[in-house]
Amino acid sequence: MGYLSCQTPSHADIAALVALDQSALGGLWSAEAYSREIDSPNSRLLMLVHTPYAIGEKAADLSIASIANAQTNQGRGSASVDLSESTGAIGAAAADAAGKPEVNVPRLLGLGCYWAILDEAHITVLAVDPRYQRRGLGQWLLVNLLFDACDYRRLEPDDQLVLARATLEVRPSNSRAVALYESFGFETLGRRRRYYADGEDALILWQNSLKMSEFRDRLSQRYRATRHRLERQGWEIVDQKSQKSTVNRT
Repeated sequence: MGYLSCQTPSHADIAALVALDQSALGGLWSAEAYSREIDSPNSRLLMLVHTPYAIGEKAADLSIASIANAQTNQGRGSASVDLSESTGAIGAAAADAAGKPEVNVPRLLGLGCYWAILDEAHITVLAVDPRYQRRGLGQWLLVNLLFDACDYRRLEPDDQLVLARATLEVRPSNSRAVALYESFGFETLGRRRRYYADGEDALILWQNSLKMSEFRDRLSQRYRATRHRLERQGWEIVDQKSQKSTVNRT
C-alpha cells in the first residue's frame, strides 16, 4: 500500500487540509483558519499522510505539497502539474474531484488538532477521509495526538507549560467517536446545549491523566496494537520524529 506517517503541515498543505475538512467535516474551517492554526504557537496540527512506494523511500518525510510539486503528470505526457494550487494541493484531491484518482502522489487521509490552553490539550479536530474510515486510522491519529500532548513543552522566559489533561466536544449521536474517546479514558463531564449549528448538544469529554506514567503506558500499548492492525492491512509505518520506517517489508 505504501508509507503511513503523521506530519506537521505547512502553508503549502492548506488546500489539502481544506479539501479533507470539506469531505470529512462539512467545511468546519476555512483556508484562512488553517493558516492561523499553522502559525499559532498554541495550536498543534498533525496530518496523516499516505505516501505510495512509487514516490521513493526517501520521500516519506516531505510535506504533501512539496512531494506532489516534484512529481510530473505521470502517464499523461511530460507536462508538470502544479499541485499546490487551491484546486488540488495534492494530486489525489485534484484527481478525485475529476473522478480520476491519482495513485502516485501522497494522499492526505486524516487530520488532528489540539490547542494548548493553560495545562489543557483541547482537541478541536479529529477527522479521517470518509473513504478510509473504520480501518484504525482515527485511533492512530488520536494515539499520536495524545503522545504529542504528553510531550508538549512551550519554552518561555520563566516557564515550561506541561499539559496535564485533554478535553473535547463531541456529538452524542456520534456513537463511534464517543466509544473511541471512552476507550482512551475520556469521561463525560458535561453537556453544551445546542452547541452545533443544527441544534444538537455536545458532550464535554475529559481525560485527566496526561502526566501520569500509567496513562503513557496504556497509550504505548494502544500504539503497538493499532500499529499492528495497520501493518496487517499493508501499511508501512513511518515514525514521526525519526522519519524512518518502523517495519521491514518482506
